[in-house]
Amino acid sequence: MCAVRDHELAVAQLRRSYEAVPAGQPVRLAKRTSNLFRPRNAPRAAGLDVSGLAAVLDVDPVARTADVQGMCTYERLVDATLAHGLMPLVVPQLRTITLGGAVTGLGIESTSFRNGLPHESVVELDVLTGAGEVISARRDGAHGDLFAAFPNSLGSLGYATRLRIELQPVRRYVALRNVRFTDLTELTAAIGQITASRSWDGEPVDALDGVMFSPDEAYLVLGSFTDDVPAVSDYTGQDIYYRSLRRRQRDALTTYDYLWRWDTDWFWCSAAFGVQHPVVRRLWPARWRRSDVYHRIVRLEHRHQVAARIDRWRGQPARERVVQDVEIPLERTADFLHWFARRVGMTPVWLCPLRLREPAGTGSARSWPLYPLRSGQDYVNIGFWGSVPIAEGAADGDVNREIERAVSEAGGHKSLYSDAYYDRDSFDRLYGGDTWRAVRDRYDPEHRLTGLYEKAVARA
Repeated sequence: MCAVRDHELAVAQLRRSYEAVPAGQPVRLAKRTSNLFRPRNAPRAAGLDVSGLAAVLDVDPVARTADVQGMCTYERLVDATLAHGLMPLVVPQLRTITLGGAVTGLGIESTSFRNGLPHESVVELDVLTGAGEVISARRDGAHGDLFAAFPNSLGSLGYATRLRIELQPVRRYVALRNVRFTDLTELTAAIGQITASRSWDGEPVDALDGVMFSPDEAYLVLGSFTDDVPAVSDYTGQDIYYRSLRRRQRDALTTYDYLWRWDTDWFWCSAAFGVQHPVVRRLWPARWRRSDVYHRIVRLEHRHQVAARIDRWRGQPARERVVQDVEIPLERTADFLHWFARRVGMTPVWLCPLRLREPAGTGSARSWPLYPLRSGQDYVNIGFWGSVPIAEGAADGDVNREIERAVSEAGGHKSLYSDAYYDRDSFDRLYGGDTWRAVRDRYDPEHRLTGLYEKAVARA
């Protein structure tokens, strides 16, 4: 009962802080961390008080559900569920991603080839709407339109205060097989086979992702939950996880370390800070080898442009940030990766197969209009994070625009946590503009919340 009372008080404080925001002023969350890469053009303003909404309220090990506050990080959520031998159906890669953030802004990981995206395991959610009301929404209830449109709405339809999610049983370890492919067509064929059978060479596959170092060197990482492994590796110290794919055909991690295997080095992006150099790594405290620490460094760089000024002093060309995750239909993935290698040339590239979840007994996936992936279609999430030099005569943003065109031509979608350049008509067509406006008009009739296009493209 104490948790319920504390939650009620936190929601009341959130509503008071919302009511205190003057009409016409942007509404923002007052939170210290973010996994977004979209800079904001709007001036800073007082934010909503979400300080009391960061806990796990309850874990029901019998029903295999958890009631979780919207600002609860996956790090805290995993700690609570693993204590019961359970985990969320999809655990995004970075510790400080919040459950509410993963639902309103999308998330993905290696169980997505069978469990879809994080919002697909949501049973119900409470949302503070633009009208200042807290509404409980379920798929088949009176507010089913809000439930369906909330994923990928980026806070433009409200903020989740509580979510009830499904959980899955998990074992102590994850046994890994790192399978190399020298041909991307063969790799995509293997993804299709594994997605259909959930096995490879007679062994079960519970988790699936991969890395492309080049078109003729790519790996699928096949994970199987187990209670028995001969030994486990540790990639929180001197060893670096993504490099192990080239060295080891077999590996194993504790389930906890597997879930956060990418966080220690922010996939491979920690190299930009020198953290992968053996000497620097010994001196850099382990508690600072975390994605949120690296993200704070990046935000400081964006603010002060130290590296950019050094590059100009050295006569180096300006650079364009290319930080994206895109979903490409499986049958077009090999072609897209070849194009990306030729045109953009960034490596490594993360590969994470995805298929919308088909709940038991339904035979079909649910519809999510603001991110309309097709039911029954296999996709591959392709993640690339870095920068490229701006060629002579080109402008900042040109490469990102090319990528957006290539993604659309391949029948894919891209998530909106980073820079987007779509015109409004294209954006509405790709991201359910008509549905978004209808839901916004119902739950935010005075349009107090910043619009989806304004958040994602105009950086408001």
